Amino acid sequence: MTSNETKSPAGPGPAEHPDGAHVRATGYVTDRRRWFALAIVMTAAFMDLVDVTIVNIAIPAMQRDAGASDSQIQWITAGYALAFAAGLITGGRLGDIHGRKRVFLLGIGGFTLASALCGFAANPEMLVASRLLQGGMAALMVPQVLSIVHATFPAHERGKVFGLFGAIVGLGAVSGPLLGALLTEWNLFGLEWRPIFLINLPVGIAALVLGGRFITESRAPKALKLDLVGVALVTLGLLMLLYPLTRGRELGWPLWGYLSMAGAFGVFGALVAYERRKGARDGSPLIELSLFRVKSFAAGIAVQTVFGVSLGIFFLVWTLYLQIGLGWSELRAGLTGIPFSLAVSTAAGLSVQKLVPRFGRKVLQAGALTMAAGVLLYLWESGHYGLGIAPWQMILPLTVMGAGMGLIVAPLTDAVLSDVPRAHAGSASGLINTVQQMGNALGLGLVSVVFFGRIGDRPAPAEIGPEFVAAFRYALGWVAAVLAVIFLLMFALPKRPAQHVEGAEDAGSAEATGSAASAEPLTAGNEKKPELVS
Repeated sequence: MTSNETKSPAGPGPAEHPDGAHVRATGYVTDRRRWFALAIVMTAAFMDLVDVTIVNIAIPAMQRDAGASDSQIQWITAGYALAFAAGLITGGRLGDIHGRKRVFLLGIGGFTLASALCGFAANPEMLVASRLLQGGMAALMVPQVLSIVHATFPAHERGKVFGLFGAIVGLGAVSGPLLGALLTEWNLFGLEWRPIFLINLPVGIAALVLGGRFITESRAPKALKLDLVGVALVTLGLLMLLYPLTRGRELGWPLWGYLSMAGAFGVFGALVAYERRKGARDGSPLIELSLFRVKSFAAGIAVQTVFGVSLGIFFLVWTLYLQIGLGWSELRAGLTGIPFSLAVSTAAGLSVQKLVPRFGRKVLQAGALTMAAGVLLYLWESGHYGLGIAPWQMILPLTVMGAGMGLIVAPLTDAVLSDVPRAHAGSASGLINTVQQMGNALGLGLVSVVFFGRIGDRPAPAEIGPEFVAAFRYALGWVAAVLAVIFLLMFALPKRPAQHVEGAEDAGSAEATGSAASAEPLTAGNEKKPELVS
């Protein structure tokens, strides 16, 4: 594949692109085929979002059917988050360098293959390895989604497109747990939990075939270089931290675990030193260290990381509490979570459109306090009603928690990026998305401490329910404490966060579009033409 920037035609009419699409003088694909391309990349984004939320609800079934240990079920979720986080920035840069269409198709093909391996996993070890592969392939696929949108649609159409993307995000959050519950409960063909992964196969194959036909190739005119050494150091440091956390309880907290966790900080120190040299040498480090001189950005990174920790802890222990502690079915547990998802979506829309423009940072802080209040209410209810708690009694705390989370998640990225220089907006946005995933992985690792550590090694059947309820309440206490820390960190955010990210260095930079949180259209004045290639 050779790269040649598409030239503007001499006249006002469209020029014919080699793949059959039309390209106006602005450099954007303008025929109806681009809407097919949009449907394909949105389907891929939806598949990733559902896959993240669909797995938790099936974790108890995996443990029961596959015989997975407590540490293995942590790695089934944490492994995906770790691989996704470690590869996210690099995946974006690969698309900028080698072509977003090419890397997207590679990612979705690999994601589909990994889903098949997960679905046909013969043992827990194979399932964990397949989830790591799936997370790595998602890191190739997901950053290209919004980069392809930027390269395909001009600024005046992106508002409509991002509105659709927001709807997809909301639909994925609501439908994931419910779909996972239904597929597990139905036990299709006697496959137990496996259809939650196998459902990706027809969708992924269709997206792969249609994407090759309808997506137009594009690259960044000035792409940053890869930083594979930085990726290796980040991955090594996180593994040295997470592996002892997840395995330590089962092995009696051996000395090597403490040494490994201490050594992880040495690896992170080496990462900082290397990134400083990398930045001075070629200006394309994995982590742009100069960004941390911006107080609001440094505090925002801390908020994103700690917030990811709280979510990683809550969602896994919540699933275990409902299905193992209370003995509920997957469907009953999935339906119980609907008020939470609806509250998140509703509050997120209100926070961005109505509240943040008027009250600024106070909205995010109110979100942290509201979510903490919901957690404390849930803690009280779970103790007061014990094993006899009913789904309707959980509606109030889950709704309060969801409303608080919605007030935070939608405007947080803009708040963190408000004081970042425009030239570094792409790198900053990619880093925000990465650390949130890393925080999620760390939270999942801490479950062994704040939840499993409160449960006996082999509780009698009559003791399982009470012990899981007690462990759940203990973990909720930790989540509430983490949210209090988030509230204090938010004082370092700007009082009036910006409403839009005005521009990464390149309109199509995949680093700026690693997740829906950073999916803001550039203003027309900052817009740059994408490079379309044949």
